[in-house]
Amino acid sequence: MNAAEILQGTTAVIPAFNEERALGVLLAELRERFPGLPVTVVDDGSCDGTAAVARAGGARLLSLPCNLGVGGAVQAGFRDALQRGYSYVVRLDGDGQHPPAAIADLAAGMAEGGADLIVGSRFGGGGTYMPGWYRSAGIELLARFLSLICRQRISDPTSGFWMLNRPLLHCFANTYPVDYPEPEALALLRRQGYSFREVPVAFRPRQAGQSTIQGWDTAYFALKVGLALLVDRMRQVDPRLAREHTGRRL
Repeated sequence: MNAAEILQGTTAVIPAFNEERALGVLLAELRERFPGLPVTVVDDGSCDGTAAVARAGGARLLSLPCNLGVGGAVQAGFRDALQRGYSYVVRLDGDGQHPPAAIADLAAGMAEGGADLIVGSRFGGGGTYMPGWYRSAGIELLARFLSLICRQRISDPTSGFWMLNRPLLHCFANTYPVDYPEPEALALLRRQGYSFREVPVAFRPRQAGQSTIQGWDTAYFALKVGLALLVDRMRQVDPRLAREHTGRRL
């Protein structure tokens, strides 16, 4: 299966919390680049005009009754995509950092085979955006620790720019980390027998607003995620959601 065929069975999921200023431009880019791509915006209890912008931008709107956080919002989008029968899902953020044009690169990576998840990495993509010193150090520290746990090198463990196939979608629709979803999800999928691979993507600066993690908060975040990953190693995984079992069912 080539990248074009993969995109025919793909939907985009965008978790969004108070992203009315950036979301409209992102949806317009998606329509221009991939006019046939179904898009669902998961409004995570926003108190601004995010829902109205999503409707105006032609997206399917999934409104959550309260703010669940990014993990809960992403899982809601994954469950919806699974129930609607999609074979692949692209997950991207509503703040505009993930360029829609790079969805083609994720699909090409998926078409190569051998991976259930393709992660768009901000490192090595030639983009003009790079996180600040504190954030870069925190990402590098977390990347080394997670690479050790997964026994596979990953450069960007906090990236939310993903493409995943249906077996992994089934797994994540049923169990997905809440607190630190991206790095914990990578560790979880490896324990369940799934695979991932990175492709370089030229990330952009956030189009509006600012990240909730700034300065020394990054080091604190990396420490908390590291502790969460250690705790996760002690939990049993569900064999019914393992790659071997799910792959036979779907």
